Amino acid sequence: MDFNFTENQKAIQASVRDFAQQHILPNRMVWDESQHMPRELFREMGAMGLMGLLVPETYGGAGLGYFEYKIVIEEIAQVCGSIGLSVAAHNSLCTNHILMFGSEDQKQRFLPSLASGEHLGAWGLTEANTGSDAMRMQCTASRDESRKGWVMNGTKNWITHGISAEIAVVLARTGDLLDSRGITAFVVRREQAGFTGGKKENKLGMRSSETAEMVFTDCFIPDDQVLGTVGEGFVQAMKILDGGRISIASLSLGIAKGALKTARDYSLEREQFGQPIGRFQAIGFKLADMHTTIEAADLLTLKACSLKEQGLPVTKVSAMAKYEASEVCVKVATEGVQIFGGYGYTKDFPAEKYYRDSKLCTIGEGTSEIQKIVIARELIREE
Repeated sequence: MDFNFTENQKAIQASVRDFAQQHILPNRMVWDESQHMPRELFREMGAMGLMGLLVPETYGGAGLGYFEYKIVIEEIAQVCGSIGLSVAAHNSLCTNHILMFGSEDQKQRFLPSLASGEHLGAWGLTEANTGSDAMRMQCTASRDESRKGWVMNGTKNWITHGISAEIAVVLARTGDLLDSRGITAFVVRREQAGFTGGKKENKLGMRSSETAEMVFTDCFIPDDQVLGTVGEGFVQAMKILDGGRISIASLSLGIAKGALKTARDYSLEREQFGQPIGRFQAIGFKLADMHTTIEAADLLTLKACSLKEQGLPVTKVSAMAKYEASEVCVKVATEGVQIFGGYGYTKDFPAEKYYRDSKLCTIGEGTSEIQKIVIARELIREE
């Protein structure tokens, strides 16, 4: 769907598509099989402006908006969901949190290296026992008046780039349990004593995007690395996740479009009973349903981008876009495997990778069930 993109947006789309075909496609299965995250690739994407998409040029970024952001994530994910996921997490979570809530000094210190791809970003909210129930987090930061800072202890789980990131935004409890004003956001450098990577997850899909623990053991964080004010971390996180849902919707669309294209192409090449299988109604109807649901989810995501660009409330629509696009992604990838038949169950064709990668989209940054809670809550609030 072009959605009347500007000439500049179309140029960005073509540039990213070409990059993905040249630098990602030939290696995607090698990286997937070995669970290798190609660190150098992110530096190359940084040189293209893809690691600081939303960051103003003042801080070394590309200074683009959410329509361009959607285009980039989608184009990368059409080739490899893993790389798309890493680019999305780096941009919309870690980097964007500093951009939205950091002081001028923090922006100048941390954003240029993130935008260039020199440093990789991580965002730490989730813990082993507090996935959706973030206010019960056990990772704490205790005040150390003598050193003018905080001492962090605890573990974050399911963190994209949990081992490799040089800069992390971490949410920790600084007040009472279940107090929404008792959580604070911190920027933590990998080089700081007491900050280490933990277990790396062995995942079904998205295998070349690193997912791991971040462990904090008496990690001292000076006051100048507190993001915003003490106690507003939870509120910040909810605002960051509004944009994060656009990320996962875009990621879902990319994977779904990739799955549809490979299934369609195969259906025109594979012949049975004297004709391409795509000409049989059973397969044609599958392709029709896949295409239609993708287009509908695409429109929802574009609406969320539009609201975000205008600075209007986006919580409900971004949750709708994330929910619909991620569910569509799984359905389309599943049908893609079915169209390939037995070949779809082998690693000789890309259908199985789209299938494995798709499921994360209904789980990461808020499960489909959580999105429905958010949508229902926002509906009830409306007059």
